[in-house]
Amino acid sequence: MHAFRGWHSLDRPVPDAVQAALLPPAGSVVAPGTTRSAPGTVLCAEHPGALAHDEAGRCALLVGHPQWRDGALASVARRHGDAAAALAGWQRFGNGLPERLAGDFSLVIVDAPGGCVFAATDRIGRQPLYHAHCAGGLAFASSAEALARLPGVDASIRPQAVHAYLYFHMVPSPLTIHAGIDKLPGAHRLEWRGADCDIACWWQPQFREETGADAGRLGREMRALIDNAVADLAAGHRCGAFLSGGLDSSTVAGVLARLKPADADTFSIGFDVPGYDETGFARIAAGRFGTRQHVYYVSADDVLAAVQDISAHYDEPFGNSSAIPAYYCARLAREAGVERLLAGDGGDELFAGNERYLKQKVFEHWLRLPPALREPLGAGLKALPAIGALGKAASYVRQAETPLPERLETYNFLHRIPAATMFEPDFLQAVDTGWPLGWLRRLWTQAGEASALNRMMYLDWQRTLADNDLRKVERTCALAGVDVVYPLLDDRLIEFSCRVPSALKLPGSRLRDFYKQAMRGFLPEEILNKSKHGFGLPFGIWMRSHAGLRALAGDSLQKLARRGWLRPGFIDEALGLHGSGHAAYYGELVWVLMMLELWLDTHV
Repeated sequence: MHAFRGWHSLDRPVPDAVQAALLPPAGSVVAPGTTRSAPGTVLCAEHPGALAHDEAGRCALLVGHPQWRDGALASVARRHGDAAAALAGWQRFGNGLPERLAGDFSLVIVDAPGGCVFAATDRIGRQPLYHAHCAGGLAFASSAEALARLPGVDASIRPQAVHAYLYFHMVPSPLTIHAGIDKLPGAHRLEWRGADCDIACWWQPQFREETGADAGRLGREMRALIDNAVADLAAGHRCGAFLSGGLDSSTVAGVLARLKPADADTFSIGFDVPGYDETGFARIAAGRFGTRQHVYYVSADDVLAAVQDISAHYDEPFGNSSAIPAYYCARLAREAGVERLLAGDGGDELFAGNERYLKQKVFEHWLRLPPALREPLGAGLKALPAIGALGKAASYVRQAETPLPERLETYNFLHRIPAATMFEPDFLQAVDTGWPLGWLRRLWTQAGEASALNRMMYLDWQRTLADNDLRKVERTCALAGVDVVYPLLDDRLIEFSCRVPSALKLPGSRLRDFYKQAMRGFLPEEILNKSKHGFGLPFGIWMRSHAGLRALAGDSLQKLARRGWLRPGFIDEALGLHGSGHAAYYGELVWVLMMLELWLDTHV
């Protein structure tokens, strides 16, 4: 995580309270070039070189792992740093500057002479950027927590964000948990000119499938792009790689081992729980590529020891339980002397690896039936009792007739019980329960005329990657003290994936087929043929037998019930269902509720 914060006003000096909240405390050690205080402007960055300014009063802030697509700006960056290049690029290209950047970044330009603040996020949204109106100016930061401390910012809890968190298990952009703070989604830019604040998308993927293209040629091109991405991100750092034993982490680890044998350290998490431990596949990959394999087995005691610190480290409630193994894996890497971890996130969302893509394809068979046959047959099936094979057929028809993207949420817990059963009436009056589906529809529409498969993956770039998996990895790595990068989310690879035909990505029922064929001979056959897993957490199973976890969850949920949002009866039912029903399924519900209360208990 690359921390920054700042404030700018067009017509007033920086208020003392704002400056005190944003700048490091007096007497603290501050690296040269990490602060900038001028009339109407205050900026603070964690790393030297992240800030630049000129004599006219313009300032640039650029953090992350930016790369330059413009040769002249790349030359400026090599000589004077990325922020100086951003300042030069702003004067040349104005709000077209983000198009000259690649990699992960958050960009802020304070153009006092031009009377504006310009901000932008990278194409996926790997680096967060929050903003709020404050004391007659615009405040911006890499965390919502930094803005919530500012005078005049409405840091009260936003009920709509609480509902969205319970729906998605995270707070999706542009919402934040705080009423007066928003976050800029991936590939968006903001232009603030006092009374006006314009937010728009600056980049949209062009899904121009190369129908009829030679799969072998495309596969070789993809492998070369992955090699280049790993080489670029590993250069100049003591690196290691996450290794779950899946396709993507194994690919990244294998390429790193080939390009930098001295950095061939891989890090895996295991569980002493049947069905959760994937270390066998990680060992297969480590053996194939000759990496120095490090493994840590996470226990229920480890969860209890870390969960409150991890919850507190997030600036918003975050319910992805795999944050626990991600943290212990990152800590293992840091203890081994690694400065930068290479993660495999993104492959499933670029090359069709998620099971839901295949499931939605199954429903297309029904929709291809002639309406004259489909409509009466569907009406008859839906009228049958919901039992046995006929009940499954009726469920299939009902799901098939639900349009995308709504169909993706058929099994969402918030659609399986009435809202009035879960929420208190006053809370329901304060929220739009249709907001989550509306948010998904807007993302779905943004993908234009792309295939249904590409639309689902595009939707996941924001929902699954930017607002969930990448936040999980970024925050846990920051807590562990190690940098993290994502070679499979290299911009060149993202743009390449838009050219690969959907029919190659998911032919028939074969997820990731194009990728697997391209990697055959490089990845072990056992990994090419395994089912998808990742760093899951057996919390629900452990909670049944671990008194400490059970007590923490029970206490947290009872505190949450007293906040007046959820019906106490629903809280009791959630705990009861976990004890008597499917431990893993209801354990996930308990985890999401517990993490909400743990965050609130720390931050509110």
